[in-house]
Amino acid sequence: MLIFSAQSLAFLAVPKTGTTAIEMTLRRKADIVFSRHRKHMTAARFHNKVAPFLADTFDLRPERIAVMRDPVDQIGSWYRYRLSDDQTGTDRSTQGLSFDEFVLDVIRDDPPPHAGIGSQFNFLTSGKGEVLVHRLFAYEDQPRLRSFLCDRFGEDLSFKPWNVSPRASTQLSPGVLSRLRAARAAEFALHDRLRDAGGALGFDLP
Repeated sequence: MLIFSAQSLAFLAVPKTGTTAIEMTLRRKADIVFSRHRKHMTAARFHNKVAPFLADTFDLRPERIAVMRDPVDQIGSWYRYRLSDDQTGTDRSTQGLSFDEFVLDVIRDDPPPHAGIGSQFNFLTSGKGEVLVHRLFAYEDQPRLRSFLCDRFGEDLSFKPWNVSPRASTQLSPGVLSRLRAARAAEFALHDRLRDAGGALGFDLP
């Protein structure tokens, strides 16, 4: 997560949505950088803990932005990432698992370590399902996000790929896809709204 005073902007890093590419380009401009174990601070934690601190201490109320990815693609990115050699021999490795098997583990009530990936919807919302960012951008519409950031920073910005995962099939069988959509209906619905809106949505925060 990155906070920029001059731009009054906070970038919340939803996992597996290209956040490292943005971070590597913009972190030198940030006043506050949350990295390592705090890089992926949820919107609820920011809303409840960090936002009040920034307001009280610095009179700073930054606009919060985040990126959301097609749910199947985002889960597929987790699957491919955990196929990598540096995961070999750990309880997070997905080596030897098909994507169908991985997804079924993800939607279990008690997912095993390799499938404990959280959800984008839970990352972005409160316990009541309220979205806790001011602007949400679609991962699939990179030009829309890039244009917003270029305008906000007043310069041309480019983002190079980072943390590219190994290639692997992430084709789901119809039955597993149906079960995933049912288990994560709210996440699919939010992403559908985002795409229908042209790649960006604005929200009034509670």
